[in-house]
Amino acid sequence: MSPYWSYYERASPKAVKNGLKAKSKRGSIGETWWSKRWVGVLESFDLGARLTRGRSYARKGQVISIDVEPGMVRAKVQGTMSKPYDVEIKLKPLSEADWEKVTVAMASKAVFAARLLSGEMPQNIEQAFSDSGISLFPKKGDDLLTDCSCPDWSNPCKHIAAVYYLLAEQFDRDPFLIFKLRGRTKEEIVEALRSLRSAGAAQDLDKISGPISLVEDKKKPLEECLDCFWQKGSELDLLEVNPRGPQVQNAVLKRLGDAPFSLGSANLAALLAKAYGIAGRAALQKAAGEAENRGQQ
Repeated sequence: MSPYWSYYERASPKAVKNGLKAKSKRGSIGETWWSKRWVGVLESFDLGARLTRGRSYARKGQVISIDVEPGMVRAKVQGTMSKPYDVEIKLKPLSEADWEKVTVAMASKAVFAARLLSGEMPQNIEQAFSDSGISLFPKKGDDLLTDCSCPDWSNPCKHIAAVYYLLAEQFDRDPFLIFKLRGRTKEEIVEALRSLRSAGAAQDLDKISGPISLVEDKKKPLEECLDCFWQKGSELDLLEVNPRGPQVQNAVLKRLGDAPFSLGSANLAALLAKAYGIAGRAALQKAAGEAENRGQQ
């Protein structure tokens, strides 16, 4: 390695005004399961010191911009040179046929459809993909093609690693960016689900996917369960209740529009929106109080 290259490696990157900074100041980056899964892919590349420097770049605000497109992430990262480096991360979008399978799987589960139609990402949405034999996230490093205009011969370099980390936090804020990267926007997903779950959608489901097999839940007769009837099952240990406000307030009311009648001069939908807001705030306050009491016990 030449003396010049060693000097270049030790040089500090040029400061960026109003750069994109990671919210996490120490420890791991990413809060939700989907961002952690994304970071897990990055960390599986065995980048060593480049991973550490990429995390440092992300926290210093060296990333100038990130743009997520179907199948492509474009970013600009300020390094040691005067001109920012261009970063590209490519992930092959799912085919139309694969998206049809996944959309049918999401529409067939009421809990998935309800959350998605209200603008929320279900925690276990990956199940809809795995049930269809499809992976939402890249499975291996070869699934991602990365490129940076910097002179570093390593790929991924620290600039690419910085973009990976900031993408994780962007997925925390808007998990539907993962869908967009895979080829479908949030609006396209919602529209497809609304179409499938509308009147007569059952026939369309049969045409697309064939009959959906349901596994019958085998339950023991009550007389065989009397000795443990009042005991909680092991499944409850996995249950976590963390109430929080929706990403889109009154999403269902907004989609339905004005009600067909009013009370005085106020439309019923407007009154319901106020009532939902009061009830929601009260529920969140109660949940926060109970969580605080549990913490003091």
